[in-house]
Amino acid sequence: MTDAHQTIDNAVKSNDVMLFMKGTKQFPQCGFSGQVVQILDYLGVDYTTMNVLEDDGIRNGIKAYSNWPTIPQLYVKGEFIGGCDIIREMFQAGELQSHMTANGISMRDTAA
Repeated sequence: MTDAHQTIDNAVKSNDVMLFMKGTKQFPQCGFSGQVVQILDYLGVDYTTMNVLEDDGIRNGIKAYSNWPTIPQLYVKGEFIGGCDIIREMFQAGELQSHMTANGISMRDTAA
């Protein structure tokens, strides 16, 4: 198992809500990552991020890990949820909020 795979696996398994993105929460470096950050911030979810731009091993490794070609990638309780389009659609339909609640992830009251 590569170091990158181990790092990714540890991050996914040790954080309830884990977002692999380009840039940081404070400074997303792509529009898609920025949209997912805005949704999670709006929901008031406590989440951890990993900047894939800082490490090519992670950047390429996350695509292999999830078998998903794009970044950002959101994981909840170790489960791959999806990228920007899926997260946005789930959020607009209320499914993301339901999924968070079902997994015991607390959100701001205004997000319900």
